[in-house]
Amino acid sequence: MSKRNSLAAKTAARERLRAERERQAKRDRLRRQILVAGGVVATLAIVAGVAVAAVQMNKPSYWVAAASKTLVQPAHSSGKNGTSIVVGDANAKHTLKVYEDLRCPYCAQFEQTSGDTIQADVKAGTYKLSYTMGAFLDNSLGQGQGSKNALSALGAALNVSTDAFVQYHKVLYSKSVHPDETTDAFGSDTNLIKYAQQVPALKNNTAFQKAVKDGTYDKWALTMDKQFSADGITGTPTVKLDGTAIANPQSMTAAQFEDAIKKQIG
Repeated sequence: MSKRNSLAAKTAARERLRAERERQAKRDRLRRQILVAGGVVATLAIVAGVAVAAVQMNKPSYWVAAASKTLVQPAHSSGKNGTSIVVGDANAKHTLKVYEDLRCPYCAQFEQTSGDTIQADVKAGTYKLSYTMGAFLDNSLGQGQGSKNALSALGAALNVSTDAFVQYHKVLYSKSVHPDETTDAFGSDTNLIKYAQQVPALKNNTAFQKAVKDGTYDKWALTMDKQFSADGITGTPTVKLDGTAIANPQSMTAAQFEDAIKKQIG
């Protein structure tokens, strides 16, 4: 090989090496750019995730938010802010005042035993019946929202009619429906609407169902619970005839309850 050919070969080899180094340098720069970009994206994603988590942590709970809603009182409610539900002749001489929590098993026992007797007395004009419902068991049990949620649904029933309220109230306390107090079945709108199908006025009632789903009477339920507490009620059921408490009504038979009523009325 001549010196000229040897020189040309070396020059070509150096040129190929230079070109390869340039290509490798470009690949390295591109790789670094991709890594940097990926790191920025990952950092942004982490920051965004932290921000979302912070918002969620600081977001008020459903019922805390419900307390800020505008109060909507159900039709047929009475008293301050609609926190009394009167059944029967408003002019009846005597008043039976009943305080209950919808998750309360003792209230269910009382209603299952003496509920029909009470309604018969109301229809006979022996007394008018006034309900104030509480929701303390949601907090006392440390779980669930069934007391408040069922009370809101009762408000939707009351808005339909007093009779719809009475029938739905009976269904919710019935043996076939009322859950163990540690089971939050009443926390489900779907369940509450399903149970309401047993009440003719509520069956397939789209306005009632919308009120339950929308939580129309959530603020009213919370307001009712505040009145319950303001009345100094510490246990349920609490039953008073003309302001005088009837002791342990949940432990009485229907006949015993009726006797207690007669003794107080005289």
